[in-house]
Amino acid sequence: MNKFNTIEEFDQTVQNAEQIMVLKHSSTCPISQAAFEEYESFASENKNLPIYYLIVQEDRPLSNHIAEKSNIKHESPQAILFNNGNAVWHASHWKITYDSLRKALNE
Repeated sequence: MNKFNTIEEFDQTVQNAEQIMVLKHSSTCPISQAAFEEYESFASENKNLPIYYLIVQEDRPLSNHIAEKSNIKHESPQAILFNNGNAVWHASHWKITYDSLRKALNE
């Protein structure tokens, strides 16, 4: 898993990658911690997919930028799948599971 640190890094990655998965993670929320663990498990078995995360408390401007870019209201935790620069799937809170992430790739 890779951590996004800047808006520019996010924009460049979304523009250049055919498909990426992003997780907005809250470092203080137990629900987010559970989602992060599911996300880590998914990432460990999907090495060919670029998988990223950001910590909302550390980078609120980037989190807001992703909400604007994806046209998806911010939630935390929140997983978003981008395909050719467009958000094509998202889930939040308890809906972020290994199975839901895997299923999103196969839709």
